[in-house]
Parts: sequence; C-alpha cells; structure tokens
Amino acid sequence: MARGLFRNRDNKGYLFILPYFLAMLTFQIYPIFYTFYLSFFKPLNLIENEFIGFGNYARLLQNPLFYTAIGNTWFIWLMNYIPQIVFALLLAVILTNPRIRGRELFRTVYFLPNLVTAASIGVLFAVLLDFRSGALNHILIDIGVFTQPYEWIQDKMAMRIAVSLIQWWQWFGYTMIIFMAGLSAISDELYEAAHIDGASSIQAFFRITLPLLKPTMLYVMVTSLIGGLQIFDIPRVLTNGRGGPDNALTTMVLYLYNQAFKNFNLGYASALAYALFIMILVFSAISFKLIRTRD
Repeated sequence: MARGLFRNRDNKGYLFILPYFLAMLTFQIYPIFYTFYLSFFKPLNLIENEFIGFGNYARLLQNPLFYTAIGNTWFIWLMNYIPQIVFALLLAVILTNPRIRGRELFRTVYFLPNLVTAASIGVLFAVLLDFRSGALNHILIDIGVFTQPYEWIQDKMAMRIAVSLIQWWQWFGYTMIIFMAGLSAISDELYEAAHIDGASSIQAFFRITLPLLKPTMLYVMVTSLIGGLQIFDIPRVLTNGRGGPDNALTTMVLYLYNQAFKNFNLGYASALAYALFIMILVFSAISFKLIRTRD
C-alpha cells in the first residue's frame, strides 16, 4: 500500500515531510498521551505502578507547596511582564523614528541578551549575588550602602525580584523587535491624517498606535504567559534546584522537575504537568477573550 502511495508522482512530497511527522509523533504526541496515562498511577518501584485514579490530582490540590509554586510563578512573571511591555513599547516607538541616528546599533545591543542561554545568565547572576565574592556586595560596600556583605540568596523577596529583573533584561529586546514589526505595519497615512486634523503625537499614540497594536500585544501576552509559567532555568541555577529559602523560587516547572527526576514520582509529576497545561490553556483563552471583547 505504501509503495503504491509513493509511486504516484504527486504523492512523493509526503516523503519529505514524513521524517518531521515521525519525530513529532515520537517526541511530542506520544509523550503527551503517555504523561496523561502516568498521571493516574503511583510508582511502587522502578518497574511496577499502581493505578490510583485521580489520587495524584487530589494530592496535588491538598499540597500547600503546589499553591506556593503557583504564587511564585505568577509573581515572577507579572513583575517581569509589566515593565517589559512598557519598556519594550517605548523603545520600539523611539527606534522606529527615522530621525533617531544609530537605530540599528541600539536594536542589536538591546536584543543581545536574548541570544544568551538562560542557564548561562543564571550562572552569571549567581556569581554577582554571591555572599562572599559577589560583585554586587563589593560595589555596595565600596560606596557605603552596606557595611558588610548581604546574603541576597537568603532573602525571599530579593531573589524573586532578582529573577524577575533577569527575565526582564533577557526578554525586553525580543519584545521590542516584535513591537517594531507591529508598528511598521501601521500605515503612515493614518498619522498624516491625524496630524492634519490637529492631533498631537500623544493623541496619535493612544488613538492610532495602541488600538492597531492589539493583535501584536495579544501575541506578546500569550507567548510571554506560556514562557513565563514555564520558567525553570534561572531558579534552578540560582538555588541549585532547592527552590531557595522557604521555597521562594520554587516555580511550577522546578517543582515538577524535582518530583520527576529527584523523587522519581512520575505519576505526581505528570499530574503537575497537566495542571500547568490547564492553567496555561485557561489564561490564554481569557487573554484572547479580553482582546476580542475590547475590539
């Protein structure tokens, strides 16, 4: 049957896309369904599992650490997302102005942090925030702010804010590029007509730019939400996977990772994965609904 299918010249194109679909089936589709299957089991040993139905999900909802991980994840994402959007949009408006010299250089410089891996950035900031030899403590002591080194990694709020700032620093350049693409799609004739009608630059921004950027903002919000709720690398590196003091940096994915690959509780970790999936799905749908309602 397969030989007859590919003997037809019009069907030979399927041969070129077959490797992709085989890889997707093996490494994406199958793991999704197998994870759902595992979420209904409790491991008895490395080989045998016991079927417990929705037991893992019930345990999940009764575990305070699960809600702590949700709170940490949302806090870090919001503290990163809000200033990121404001700063990236401001830079995009400035760097699309043809009167600004050196625009290409600034675009490149601002985008560079996005090219560095999150694990490398985590190692860099772990060194900067180190209690004894960290550059941040040395600078603050030299200028007289502190008289002795401060243990940043043991400060819950400081570490959450630090991770948010790291995320902001890494991603604002990428968001700026996306906004610049959205701005370039807005016709100059609209601004010219607004100028003729006596509208100021601020009025044109709020009456023309922002409304026409809504599809771009929706894309940025949904992709940032998906990525932000899956933050793992930087908390993992900064705390060596332990989650910091009082689990202040235990995010959803770090919690999932510890359960799966440290405690080898694959059923519970699978339930965590689907809880995260449902959360992302629900809030992405809410984002789409809000944008469409405003339109």
